[in-house]
Amino acid sequence: MSDTQWPLWEVFTQEGEGAPHEHAGSVHATDAEHAIQNARDVYARRGKVVSLWVVPTESISASSPGDAGPLFDPGSDKAYRHPQFYKSPRGVKIF
Repeated sequence: MSDTQWPLWEVFTQEGEGAPHEHAGSVHATDAEHAIQNARDVYARRGKVVSLWVVPTESISASSPGDAGPLFDPGSDKAYRHPQFYKSPRGVKIF
């Protein structure tokens, strides 16, 4: 971050009560209140948004693509995770 740029905040919007918050984009702001105001102006102008979350970008931890193998290992050696492991009772339709 340069001295002339405000911190970056990630914006998450919710478009209906009970709907998930989804990443909408980013805004620059001095603090959380300012970030919510900027997010409202940029991402909630069209009236569908019912809730906003703002998170400082520096507070988000993420995995790297190089970690995909060990981190997201499908566990193919664990048969109990596959539907073939379970037997269906009589009369139950399998889709």
